[in-house]
Amino acid sequence: MTRPERRRLAWGLTGSGHFLRECLELARELRDVDFFLTKAAEEVLHMYGHRVEGLREGFRVFRDTTASAAPVGLFYHGHYHTVIVAPATSNTVAKCVAGISDTLVTNIFAQAGKVRVPSIVFACDTAPEMQTESPKEWVTVYPRPVDLEATARLKAFPSVSVVETLDQLRDAIRQRMAELDAQPDAVVSEPAAE
Repeated sequence: MTRPERRRLAWGLTGSGHFLRECLELARELRDVDFFLTKAAEEVLHMYGHRVEGLREGFRVFRDTTASAAPVGLFYHGHYHTVIVAPATSNTVAKCVAGISDTLVTNIFAQAGKVRVPSIVFACDTAPEMQTESPKEWVTVYPRPVDLEATARLKAFPSVSVVETLDQLRDAIRQRMAELDAQPDAVVSEPAAE
């Protein structure tokens, strides 16, 4: 028999190192968080000194191991109240804008939209010139016009908040949690992580 539980927050990790450490720290401050990892996220976590096994110490972790992205079915049963994709690569943002859902994270984003679960996306490419952390140092990057255009287009999606800074991410999460605190909790069954 499964035990009842509160609805959870689905946090998608992509192949970006842009404020990755800070995003993981922020997730640790929240309750009831499940991580959804793309294959690229697993590679980047390793490059930045984080272990998938370490994530399992505080979170349920779903990995991109099935072609059908089976864990997205949890969205149909009300397991999640919010999707966060942070940090989101330009590749992930472009796929979300184009309606392509061929990774676990683009799939949870698509399914969230289909069942009207709000999403918060911390896009990496938001300005013509940016500082970002590589595995060894801080570097300057110059997002392409197509990357900036995709980020701008994603901002027009219903129920999607696109944030450009870590402070904006914190504020968007704080605001979403306040909205949820004003609502009665829904109870669902516990899913199994992969």
